[in-house]
Amino acid sequence: MKKAILSIAVLGLLFSANVSAQTETSGREKVYRATHTKVTELKHTKLKVNFDYQKEQMNGEEWLTASPYFYPTNQLILDAKGMLIHEVALDNNGKKSPLKYEYKDDVLTINLDKTYQKNQDYTVYIKYTSRPNEVKQQGSMAINDAKGLYFINAQGKDPDKPTQIWTQGETESSSAWFPTIDKPNQKTTQEIYMTVPDQYVTLSNGILKDSQKESNGQRTDHWVMDKRHSTYLFFMGVGDYAIVKDKWKNIPVDYYIEKEYEPYAKQIYGNTPEMIEFFSKKMGYDYPWAKYAQISGRDYVSGAMENTTATLHGSDILQKPGQLIDENKWEDTIAHELFHHWFGDLVTAESWSNLTVNESFANYSEYLWNEYKYGKDQADYHQMSDVNMYIHNPSDFKKNLVRFNYDSREDVFDLVTYQKGGGILHMLRNYLGDDAFFAGMNDYLKTNEYKNGEAHQLRLSFEKVSGKDLNWFFNQWYFGSGNPKLSYSYTFEPVKKQVTLVINQTQELPFEFPLAIDVYDNGKPKRYNVWVNAEAKNTFNFDVSKTPDLININADGILVSEITDTKTPEQYLMQFTNSKELKSRYNAVKAIKDQVGKNPAATKLLAAALKDPYFRVRMKALELMDLSNAEQAKVLASDVEKLAANDPKTLVQGSAIAALAKTKDKKYLPLFEKGVNAVSNSVKGNSLSALVTVDPSRANALAEKIDLKGASDDLLAQLLPVVVKNKITSQMANIASVVAFYPFIKFQNPELGKSAEEGFNWIMTSDNLKATESITKLLGQAKSQVAQNPQAKMMISQMLKDGLSKKMELLKQNPQNAASINKQIDALNKSIEEYK
Repeated sequence: MKKAILSIAVLGLLFSANVSAQTETSGREKVYRATHTKVTELKHTKLKVNFDYQKEQMNGEEWLTASPYFYPTNQLILDAKGMLIHEVALDNNGKKSPLKYEYKDDVLTINLDKTYQKNQDYTVYIKYTSRPNEVKQQGSMAINDAKGLYFINAQGKDPDKPTQIWTQGETESSSAWFPTIDKPNQKTTQEIYMTVPDQYVTLSNGILKDSQKESNGQRTDHWVMDKRHSTYLFFMGVGDYAIVKDKWKNIPVDYYIEKEYEPYAKQIYGNTPEMIEFFSKKMGYDYPWAKYAQISGRDYVSGAMENTTATLHGSDILQKPGQLIDENKWEDTIAHELFHHWFGDLVTAESWSNLTVNESFANYSEYLWNEYKYGKDQADYHQMSDVNMYIHNPSDFKKNLVRFNYDSREDVFDLVTYQKGGGILHMLRNYLGDDAFFAGMNDYLKTNEYKNGEAHQLRLSFEKVSGKDLNWFFNQWYFGSGNPKLSYSYTFEPVKKQVTLVINQTQELPFEFPLAIDVYDNGKPKRYNVWVNAEAKNTFNFDVSKTPDLININADGILVSEITDTKTPEQYLMQFTNSKELKSRYNAVKAIKDQVGKNPAATKLLAAALKDPYFRVRMKALELMDLSNAEQAKVLASDVEKLAANDPKTLVQGSAIAALAKTKDKKYLPLFEKGVNAVSNSVKGNSLSALVTVDPSRANALAEKIDLKGASDDLLAQLLPVVVKNKITSQMANIASVVAFYPFIKFQNPELGKSAEEGFNWIMTSDNLKATESITKLLGQAKSQVAQNPQAKMMISQMLKDGLSKKMELLKQNPQNAASINKQIDALNKSIEEYK
């Protein structure tokens, strides 16, 4: 699973949530989360289902074949959430014999006809109604709803939204649409007969074996999955999709896509076959399933989900050329969910405590794909951004990667399991070397295929292949918490011609680890790879001719750590100029932020960064400069002009246009005017902002031309100040996804947050039903993500109350529009009630 991202506000939301969560849980006694005891082993699950769109319910029949796992038993205990149970019987070759059962508190307890022994199979028949809207369990920060089965626009009342059905099983929500043992260590084969209106297509796990027309415009599709997989990975999807066909070798690779986006399906999904080939070769284990399909779902409750052979993506995957020419922002997620088909689906975490063997690997697959397809700089940047998300959330520092004491099973879907976990695997790869690392992954997969695994089995596979003991690594990184926090100092001894480097670990428990250190002598670095012991203080001596110009620790950026640096701009310039590794170069640029315009070395560093081979470094330099400063413009403007006109990356072109806009020089108007007609959202959005900066009178005419319906968050963020400042009413509904979260945006970007707040107030003082309903809907979706955060809930509640007050005042002033304004008031009141 790839976690959900709530609009542009995600970082602010996470920031406020984590601060509150840290206070709430301090001192709480934790309970040991044991792996689910297997009393019964599922063998095969057969379902026949049809859908009641008006009631948003599903009628189901199930034939469940199982046997005792080890000990004899005369009971079958199943999870069944929010259902009506109509009939339970033993099925013996089609002959049904009624069985006694009790259905209470979402648990179906069935008394079998006798005591069964291990490997003695039986088949139970259950007739039931799935009622997802009656499911009581709540969502979480990671998965914001947990009712398992979702009817989207089921009655067709929303003209702007398609009618769809999709399911979401992780963590334990499959039992909301079929009775099962809803635990990750249960695996079963399956088949599903889905009866749907004939105009819709269906998708499920495995292969479509048969499709039969029924009466009343219905059709029944028969999907068969003949390999065992966990129950949370079961999936159904129904809707009016185009199916764009692709393949890898002889395996179908299908893209189910909303018809509006069909022309762009190959741009969005088209790297999938190459990914399958790359991952298959990298792990020495071919893609193990009979097909691979991907589908998107409206109003999805998270980011994406690796349902076996049938990945479900949120609708953010639906992008148009203006976004795709800049960057396919969903490509990492496509790789992530595909990789789960080895780590997560083929071998599945034994328990949620061991989720790392699913999600840390899927996170690291993003690194592997970027490294292969786009180069090491791109991979390093991606992982640096990921690890920094963990580093900047102190409430995660006390969480073990393997966690047997979580409060809620969904709590483990966090920055530790994903972002830190990916960084840990990168460290392990560096320590073992590529050959041993990938051979260890292969051994783990082959040893545990179609079964379950945990971190201990992972360690044993890496040890088996490499011959190295890895307890030290797993004890501190998997079964421990936190990370090294390093400070350092050095002194030169002229007689010995040596520098003495002292590295201090300031965290509570010292770590041991390999560390790359660059010592700069006469302006040139020499790389030393040292071993830091699990001690508060480590001392190293290196031969040098004089006091080092610079010492750069963690020079390769591999160690997951926090480092206190006190380098000068001149030293950062030297580090940037001489470093091959992206992280050292990028961090050097970032570090001189406060010195730009004050120190000539900082300006020289920006000039060098503009010529860096990696585009994100060029963008960072453009972000930091101010060409309204004459000294900076003299050194940098010529290169920025070239980037704006000719850089191969449209994202860099857009950033360069934004940098030139600060000059307010009308000589750039032709460049900006040309950019407004570009395909690229980045070039278009930044050009529009630049034109408005230089010639504000053109704002309305220009902004009307930009289509912000369904636009990316980046484009919305660029144009929000223009839309709000100039009160461009036609774009009001389109900016709702940003302004709805203005208090949280302020944590990360005060300037943008101010525009968002002004936009919120503008909408609330206007009679715009669509914009108001968009805001209340978005805040409703955020409810589960802030459920355990009183501070965030209070902020949203106050926003809604302020909005309600403004709408009430608007009603007094405009009684002739009472019907529309009252609908908006009703929507706000409903949201306020939800947050009480």
